[in-house]
Amino acid sequence: MSSGFVSIIIPCYNAAPWLAQTLDSALEQSWPHKEIILVDDGSTDQSLRIAREYEARGVKIIIQSNRGASAARNLGLAAARGDFIQFLDADDLLSAGKISAQITLLLHRPAGTLATCAWGRFQQTPESARFVDDAVCRDFQPVEFLVLAGETGAMMHPSCWLVPGNLARQAGPWNESLSLNDDGEYFSRVILASAGLAYCADPAAKSYYRSGLPGSLSQSRSTPARHSQFRSLELITASLLAAEDTPRTRRACAGYWRRFVHDFYPFPHDLIQRAEAHVQQFGESVGRPPMGPKTATLAGVIGWRSVWRLKHLLHR
Repeated sequence: MSSGFVSIIIPCYNAAPWLAQTLDSALEQSWPHKEIILVDDGSTDQSLRIAREYEARGVKIIIQSNRGASAARNLGLAAARGDFIQFLDADDLLSAGKISAQITLLLHRPAGTLATCAWGRFQQTPESARFVDDAVCRDFQPVEFLVLAGETGAMMHPSCWLVPGNLARQAGPWNESLSLNDDGEYFSRVILASAGLAYCADPAAKSYYRSGLPGSLSQSRSTPARHSQFRSLELITASLLAAEDTPRTRRACAGYWRRFVHDFYPFPHDLIQRAEAHVQQFGESVGRPPMGPKTATLAGVIGWRSVWRLKHLLHR
């Protein structure tokens, strides 16, 4: 374990404004036993030119036609030689000691344990990051983490994890049919295949998630994105129930579907109806989504569904 080799896999599509900072972040990792694999997913900006400038520093570049981030990660996995896998999106960052601290932690944990760490959202500089989701900053048993995610929406973003290579192979590839929430579906399989989650409390271990970018996949509300989110939840809830079918996991499954309704209502209508049916299947109600005081006042008069329809019309 002390000499574990780490493969840092970076899928990249039109990330020119941020790519150099991300590659520097990977190269500056204090853990010496590593390789960096960048998979360019058919970028049409200057991303590939920027990446080429790092080849002399040991960054391996693989090029594919535009097939999506999941396909790029799978191509990176196929080329990876690491005992551990570090996924890093082309606009996100790692603290310099992140991988080293997590490997040190895993020295004292059972084989097949996943390492996590603190993470923060930022837009311009990591110094401005807001660290969030304290609820996930602890050790978990696999099902326990997915129950928390279902009930509360708590999450870890992809670069938080350090994944043992044999665990990645056991969980299988990223689902290339998914776009939105492809990471949620992938890591649900990795988590359930693991021996548990070990939270690295070392302050040297931090992950920085660049969020709120215009046009980013996580911000997408397109019809294909909503279908991807729906399909990902079908797979996540099926995997969770296969691992444990109990009142707590059924409540968690209802929570996954309830948030889909709250997030996407009223469109697409067929998916909303099916998601509501899933909530009811687990003996729960859809309820009212979280909202600010002014919106709540209006919702108290005309109902939250009418408010959401108005918001949808205004957005269009």
